[in-house]
Amino acid sequence: MTMHLRQALSAAIRTELYPKSQIDIFLEVLQADGGNYCACVNAATLALIDAGIPIREFVVACTASLANGDTPLVDISHLEETSGGSNLTVAAMPISGQVVLMDMSQRFHLDHLKKVMDCAVQGCRDVYEILDRALREYLIEVGSASAWGTVDVSAQRIVQAVEPIEENV
Repeated sequence: MTMHLRQALSAAIRTELYPKSQIDIFLEVLQADGGNYCACVNAATLALIDAGIPIREFVVACTASLANGDTPLVDISHLEETSGGSNLTVAAMPISGQVVLMDMSQRFHLDHLKKVMDCAVQGCRDVYEILDRALREYLIEVGSASAWGTVDVSAQRIVQAVEPIEENV
């Protein structure tokens, strides 16, 4: 997982601004219910932004699979990951449309690969929208003088930012 994280994030970090430097990112998965790599990529992207490290754009990741051999699934759980089907993990920079990492657990039939790939890339775009909205709300809250010392960066705050998107689906 470490090499995949490095590959995905190095595509976005502006390393030319940090000659002879090393950027260390430490991640700890507290609860693993599938999509560990994706959660780590998304968390690391937010950590880089919070640390003020210049990046070209967000790197977000999402998994996709096929249910019953035909129905695409996005952001699959641990049960879906281990059910024996093929899984596709995509890390992308959604603004530019670049895929920076793609990993398959097994082979996909060529007829299904494009459908699953499109679902994973769309999942990356959806995750980007959620993270971007949460980050913008956080920056507005941090930037307002009346909120100094009372900034809420909890997981509940991110869930609240996601709820309007789920209502539109």
